[in-house]
Amino acid sequence: QVQLVESGGGLVQAGGSLRLSCAASGRTFSSNTMGWFRQTPGQERKFVSRIRWSDGSTYYADTVKGRFTISKDNTKNTVYLQMNSLKPEDTAVYYCAAGVADAYHYWGQGTQVTVSS
Repeated sequence: QVQLVESGGGLVQAGGSLRLSCAASGRTFSSNTMGWFRQTPGQERKFVSRIRWSDGSTYYADTVKGRFTISKDNTKNTVYLQMNSLKPEDTAVYYCAAGVADAYHYWGQGTQVTVSS
């Protein structure tokens, strides 16, 4: 099992920034990828970004490319999502996930991000 705990969500004005953190514990060696997803009420959970533990390669959804940056600290088993130039449409519950390749098996509890206009 892998346990994931997100933090860093909150309320911010449009154009502002937030940094989300996801601390992983447990059998972290069983996953090689960490991802961020987001979900709004009545919508499916959507992919935001992912990073590989091994080489740090990253991938972003087009909607956040150029504004969000995913990074990792292997020594702390922690992944971050730096969110800049936030827009009201970025408002969502953000979830951290762990998995192999692009199959995610473990999920955090989510953290609310609200961007006011």
